[in-house]
Amino acid sequence: MSDQIAKGEDFEKQADKKLSDWKFFGNKHEDAADLYEKAANFYKIGKSWDQAGGVYVKLAECYLKLDSKHEAANAYADAGHCYKKTNTSECIARLEQALDLFMEIGRLSMSARFCKEIAELYEQQQNLEKAMDYYDKAADLYQGEEVSSSANQCRLKIAEYAAEMEQYQKAIEIYEDIARQALSNNLLKYGVKGHLLNAGICQLCKGDDVAITNALEKYQDMDPTFTGSREYKLLADLTASIEEEDVEKFTDAIKEFDSMTKLDAWKTTLLLRVKEMLKAKEMEEDDLT
Repeated sequence: MSDQIAKGEDFEKQADKKLSDWKFFGNKHEDAADLYEKAANFYKIGKSWDQAGGVYVKLAECYLKLDSKHEAANAYADAGHCYKKTNTSECIARLEQALDLFMEIGRLSMSARFCKEIAELYEQQQNLEKAMDYYDKAADLYQGEEVSSSANQCRLKIAEYAAEMEQYQKAIEIYEDIARQALSNNLLKYGVKGHLLNAGICQLCKGDDVAITNALEKYQDMDPTFTGSREYKLLADLTASIEEEDVEKFTDAIKEFDSMTKLDAWKTTLLLRVKEMLKAKEMEEDDLT
């Protein structure tokens, strides 16, 4: 490994020297770019990711001097993918530079891919607002390229995090819209009940009894088969327990559903919020009496 890194360092020094030299013939940035690429390859073989990332940045700068924006974008992307192994913040910064260039030269599918990748990195950092922002950009770009499935995958992520951040109406609108789209697609119809369940749980989180009752009626109109589903029964039972201010009934409805279909962490978290609201309401009633 150390031999490979030493070779990388040698090529990097040669490239740096090329850029500092005066040159009357040829192009020093082309010469340096070739050497930087060799240096980066040796650094990668030696698993010296930070050095590889740094050299790819230098390579990108050479390509910008040569007005080769596509190559520069790829070099920034390569830098980002090297830093991905060692430094998430540096990785994001380099991928954002790649994204800006791909947008500038009209490579929209590539731009969408990098928006999604950046969003995933912000997820890892638990920066949900930034993640949502980049998922939103990715969704718009995928939709513009008519890649609806990828656009909706990004939108579902936005809905998930919007609900976690108590932006329930935003999440509801996304889940309902994706459910409508799925109804007209035979391959996606199976997912409609899940989307409507998620929308319904977000309705419950809003704490508006009338809104959830109206939503259930709307969902029945959207998908007549929803009425006979376990997802509908869960929402209907939870709504009834809220109206009756019955925490035990609320808990039993969740247990019954969970015994057949395991609730994921996201649903469990949101339903716990609703249960806490119901408990607080029950205690308030007890205090009044």
